[in-house]
Amino acid sequence: MSPHTDTDRIRMLNDELRKHLLGGGAVITAGIAELGPEAVERLVKTIAVFDDFHHANDPHEEHDFGAFDFDGTAVMFKIDYFDKSLNFHSPDPADPAATERIITIMRADEY
Repeated sequence: MSPHTDTDRIRMLNDELRKHLLGGGAVITAGIAELGPEAVERLVKTIAVFDDFHHANDPHEEHDFGAFDFDGTAVMFKIDYFDKSLNFHSPDPADPAATERIITIMRADEY
């Protein structure tokens, strides 16, 4: 099934990054790193299966944000779209040739 709109394409690319860490980069904050390597591995797996997208946290239907409780810690992830130089916003987030996706995983209190 091929995407029919830019939003469909963006969502598909974001899901690929979130689920498989393909098509972009990943960053964790110091607060996430402090949880330890085993917890980080479980957290990455939790984000890969996250599917609680709804209008309140995904108004553009791009699957670029999520927030949830992880072992008593409020955690968030956010996917941002940069140009290939990582200096500016992407000119076209639906085009992987023009976009570098970065998923950032952080504790909510680090936002």
